[in-house]
Amino acid sequence: MVHYSFLLLVISLAGGMESGIIGGKVAKPHSRPYMASIQINKHHTCGGMLIREDYVLTAAHCLNRSVFSSRDHFEVVLGAHNITKKEKSQYLSSEFHTPPVTQQLTPNTVYIMHFVLFKLLCYLQLKNKAKLSKFVKVMTFAKKNGKTPANIHCSIAGWGLKTPKGNQASDVMREVNLKLQFSTECKNKWQQYFNSERMICSISDGKHAFCMGDSGSPLICNTKPQGIASYTFNGDCTNKSYPQVYVKTSYFLPWIKKNIG
Repeated sequence: MVHYSFLLLVISLAGGMESGIIGGKVAKPHSRPYMASIQINKHHTCGGMLIREDYVLTAAHCLNRSVFSSRDHFEVVLGAHNITKKEKSQYLSSEFHTPPVTQQLTPNTVYIMHFVLFKLLCYLQLKNKAKLSKFVKVMTFAKKNGKTPANIHCSIAGWGLKTPKGNQASDVMREVNLKLQFSTECKNKWQQYFNSERMICSISDGKHAFCMGDSGSPLICNTKPQGIASYTFNGDCTNKSYPQVYVKTSYFLPWIKKNIG
């Protein structure tokens, strides 16, 4: 069964599905082999994270099927640096159909069997396991549900706009460092839309931020994923008053383990 019980606010706040890492720099090619590019009609839409050979974790609203047409072509690309090229490192997984339809597939193509939404998170199950290599690797979670303190520096990556008002996504993966904000400050600003038990947030300095379409990308702190990018203020990604919000992965670990092991 597919669950749609996630915050509808996320879609309106995310400001659409265009991509964007604001500020930062070009990432070292294949330095983040767990990263996934979720694409619709060959267009990068959201980020994701490979958490098992046959599962990708992302933000729930990235695959809210009520937003897309049944004719849309869903794909997940692993092992990519430049998503406009067919790199030898890339592992293309899939079309997304419900139910799956039979068609001619390339040797490296597999179907996504289904996706499952759980409020703010979503995982994609691949029909076949991805072939792991130095370009495609699984990201492991921290063993314990520890606290993520404010003021530590974390990073996030994606394929996106270089400026908040740009209109062309980056061909190559970019990354940016961000500082976590106090949960009390996030709660003061977002009020009922922020749950400190399930969410964490970062504050933009006006120059560095994640932006629309980078939803689903993992926030990495001390080499481990601590959050999944979820929403920002009305598309104003570098707004210094409203913190950017992530789903706290540690809170959902029991749900992830229960469903996929």
